[in-house]
Amino acid sequence: MTHHDEEAAVRPSTLAWVRRHLEAGERIVGAEALRGGITADVRRLTIGTPGGGTRSLVLRSFVDPFYLRHAEDSLNREAGALTLLPGTGVPAPRLKAVDQTAAYCEYPSLLMTHLPGRTVLDDEGVEARVPLLTRRLVAIHEVRPAERPRNYVALTTADTVVVPKGADAATWAAATDVIRRPPPPREGRFLHRDFQPGNVLFDVPPSGPADARITGVVDWAAASWGPADLDVAHCSVNLALLHGPAWGLRFPAAYEEAGGVLAPDADERLYWLVRDALASSEEVRVVAQTWRDAGRTELTTRAVEERLDAYVTALMDAPR
Repeated sequence: MTHHDEEAAVRPSTLAWVRRHLEAGERIVGAEALRGGITADVRRLTIGTPGGGTRSLVLRSFVDPFYLRHAEDSLNREAGALTLLPGTGVPAPRLKAVDQTAAYCEYPSLLMTHLPGRTVLDDEGVEARVPLLTRRLVAIHEVRPAERPRNYVALTTADTVVVPKGADAATWAAATDVIRRPPPPREGRFLHRDFQPGNVLFDVPPSGPADARITGVVDWAAASWGPADLDVAHCSVNLALLHGPAWGLRFPAAYEEAGGVLAPDADERLYWLVRDALASSEEVRVVAQTWRDAGRTELTTRAVEERLDAYVTALMDAPR
């Protein structure tokens, strides 16, 4: 077996499990670590076929002790979503196998098909990608599962918010007060729950970013049932941190222009937007490092904190 990266080594018990789910005559000939994940290790496995060709599968394993605690729930959610999505028009991987409790693998793991395309995090072309993101998110929210997934989980509380250095204390106190209220009544939708540019694959042709198209949506480990506003809020804050606060502020309106439906009341919308923005305050360092590893070297922790502060301030200052 050829390893293209030292980090791509897969434990023997996990390899044996993968082999049991290959077609007759196939073999594992390579493994490569895929960058960008935070909660799990993700590797692309190259599979040799009997005719001399190759195909790829993706192995997702929970190895970090912090995330390992939630592995069974996350893998159940992802397996459920990948089983549901074929035939819906949402381009997602196909489920091959799942071992939620590490009964056969070294760690809880999921095996799925590999999708073409790549993540695109550059500022160039963002104006063309945002409408694609909104249309894809509307399509996700239109999925009507026969059996609803579990309700969404919102881990952030008023007591866990991390106020960025130099931020206006009164503004952040007011924002924190917003999420002290109970969640507004909402109509549930099928949610990705981590829909953002890092989990969307694009094909960008030589003609340029304006002709990009979405080839896949990955990382369904938090798939849930809840308000569409929550997915929109999550993508909004990620756009704000990646490309500047103005892009985060534009996203909800762009989602509605694409046919999506958000909470009718401005205060209800603010609740979800602020909740996800404040949730990001707890992950700035990790998220910034992930984006730098992906090539956005200018996105230091401090730069991302400043963008988050500007975005939260803009949300709180917006007329309602």
